[in-house]
Amino acid sequence: MKIKLLCIGKLKEKYYAEAAAEFQKRLARYCSLEIIELPDEKAPENLSPLQKEQIKKAEGERLLSHVGSCEFAIALMIEGEKLSSEKFAEKMDGWMNSGKSGICFMVGGSLGLSVEARNRADFILSFSDMTFTHQMFRIMLLEQVYRAFKIIRNETYHK
Repeated sequence: MKIKLLCIGKLKEKYYAEAAAEFQKRLARYCSLEIIELPDEKAPENLSPLQKEQIKKAEGERLLSHVGSCEFAIALMIEGEKLSSEKFAEKMDGWMNSGKSGICFMVGGSLGLSVEARNRADFILSFSDMTFTHQMFRIMLLEQVYRAFKIIRNETYHK
């Protein structure tokens, strides 16, 4: 199964990059993982609502240009559905067996995802009502994808 993470922004801290590399290595036995980092728009303080929407739209266009028409697309948003790790694994198993060519996770920039990216999503997922840095969230997402594969295959993993 092919899994793609589309992320606005880069991992800047070495420890986050090392954690991402570790999960990429672990996931290699379960899937073909591709992480695509796309540039974020400059977002100075005190943006007007219109400027915020323009930034989200530009970033959304970049994200959507990498979503395949045959991929199951998942938008990561605070407003999405919250799942336990077990339910997430159950959903992942279903998505992998849905006949789609792969699963594509969309992680927006600091202002969130555009309406267009949200509308393209086949599922909207939330990890929490809390806000996380994009760097930290990416590691959390990779860990949960790894955990889902372990659960699906009934393999032990630290609880």
